[in-house]
Amino acid sequence: MNKKKISIGPKLYITLCFIFFYLPIAVTMFFSFNSSKSLTKFTGFSLKWYKKLLTDNDIIAAVYVSISIAVIATIISTVLGTITAIGLSRSRKILREWLLNVNNMPIMNPDIVTAIGLMILFTSMRLERGYLTMLLAHIAFCTPYVITSVYPKVRSMDHNLANVAMDLGATPFQALTKVIIPMLKPGIFAGMLLAFTMSLDDFVVSYFVTGNGVSNISIVVYNMTKRTNPTINALSTLLILVVVLILVGVNVIPALAKKRHKKVEMSASHNSPLKKIGVAVATVGVLAVAVFCGARFSAISSKPVLRVYNSGEYMDTSLIEDFQKEYNCKVVYETFDSNETMYTKLQSGAEYDVIIPSDYMIERLISEDYLQPIDWKLITNKDKIIPKLLKNDFDPDNKYTVPYYWGTVGILYDKTVVDENDLKEGWNILRNKKYSGQIYMYDSERDSFMVALKDLGYSMNTRNKDELKQAYNWLIEQNNTMKPVYVGDDVMDNMISGNKAMAVVYSGDGSYVINENDNMGFFVPDQGSNVWTDGMVITKKCKNTKLAHQFIDYFLSYDVAEQNTDYIGYDSAVKSVYEYFKNDAYAGNPGCGPDTSNPKNEVFKDQPQDIKAYSSSLWTKVKSH
Repeated sequence: MNKKKISIGPKLYITLCFIFFYLPIAVTMFFSFNSSKSLTKFTGFSLKWYKKLLTDNDIIAAVYVSISIAVIATIISTVLGTITAIGLSRSRKILREWLLNVNNMPIMNPDIVTAIGLMILFTSMRLERGYLTMLLAHIAFCTPYVITSVYPKVRSMDHNLANVAMDLGATPFQALTKVIIPMLKPGIFAGMLLAFTMSLDDFVVSYFVTGNGVSNISIVVYNMTKRTNPTINALSTLLILVVVLILVGVNVIPALAKKRHKKVEMSASHNSPLKKIGVAVATVGVLAVAVFCGARFSAISSKPVLRVYNSGEYMDTSLIEDFQKEYNCKVVYETFDSNETMYTKLQSGAEYDVIIPSDYMIERLISEDYLQPIDWKLITNKDKIIPKLLKNDFDPDNKYTVPYYWGTVGILYDKTVVDENDLKEGWNILRNKKYSGQIYMYDSERDSFMVALKDLGYSMNTRNKDELKQAYNWLIEQNNTMKPVYVGDDVMDNMISGNKAMAVVYSGDGSYVINENDNMGFFVPDQGSNVWTDGMVITKKCKNTKLAHQFIDYFLSYDVAEQNTDYIGYDSAVKSVYEYFKNDAYAGNPGCGPDTSNPKNEVFKDQPQDIKAYSSSLWTKVKSH
């Protein structure tokens, strides 16, 4: 009996491990065939997300960038790492130990530290960020892993064999290639595979060192997560299948070759026809990728170039293609994940022509002299803008800002669960114990503190530390009694599926969820909320101001604004487009649209550094509570 228990235990353990590791992959592949946008609710079989994936130029370009950089970086880092490992083995002990410790630094460093350091390095060297800087960065962080893999093999090798080979007439190069390298093959292959994997998977370093519209798969997927986008599942499924095919090929082909060839022929593997074919195919593949990338990213276009920097999933990129055709130009379009990331890149010296930040960040950019005034004579569609959006505190005279999209923050609720009478509590409904464990809070310092401050009757732009401390206590008490879940953009799919009773969301996201789930409602509490405005601004470093104004004006035209609004789901600054979608999207739920009539509504203002630091320290405590 005891023996049976011992044998069943490990099997069960292994089974549970396999389920834990591979069930998420299976779920991802399953939902890639979903007919709806939902990432949690299967509504029917469809291949439309694969069709969309294969026609998406941005994703196809990202695949080429990822594969080509991974291949080139792997080859170069493997050569550099192997040579360095061999050289270290013959160095003095003090120098060897010092260099090995230095080599461990990039491995142990957090990725964000390496990313910021490389970004500053490239900026100080005045290297234009793009394909080359991403490649150099990948070589830099892959090489230490190769050294770490190869060096132990070098240490265990008998160095006298190389000397014997040269005594027998071999040249130093022949001794290296015929004696040393074959003995180091296991370590070299391990380092090569590790370097390729690290390069293909990297996001953080690539995100900070790239530019000129060059993105790898990780960056594209990250930007796609800003909105519910099932194309991610299709892309992930294809990548998984490619990996499976490679693993099958690596394991099955040698097994088949063993059966077909005699042991003697297999021992002379360098003469194996199968191996020659594999090497030839790999060489041709690498050359083809290199040629394609060279043609794609190194060619200098004679067309005028406009560099646009925008939040992820915040513009229909097909409209950019139409703009390029109409104005015979090239638009280099890049995205950021937050206003703070955008600001960091600008501080590091990155150059853009048009950027689309939020109100408080525009105020900061104006105060720090990053922007140039708008020439309103070139904005022919100015009269189409909602008049209220041309009167704001962050840019009182609209000297620098052309409104892009706007909205507010409110509470999305399930009408089948939440009592309509409880809505009278306003923001305090988020502390109603009746809905404990049924609340999503937006994972944002500004928006979370706004909710608490408004419920307490304070301004969300307060500079009073006592009021901020009270808001902190409000959030801590809510955490203790309500057990809220802090989420990001995945809140939309969760609310479409009805996973919680309430969620703090932006008005545009609220309208999107309501369109997908009729049981949902949206309201903005009477205590007031954040009415935000994102604007299009032109930097002082803009190299083509006329084209920049044409781009801004283009997105204010009715047809373009209508298509763009339909794509991103937020409220347009173009009055006629806003009214059209308000009547359509908010039908039966008029409180869902942004409203500036409530005097308690506010616009976020840029805060002094000491208040920012204090708020950040309180937010860290809230999240760690």
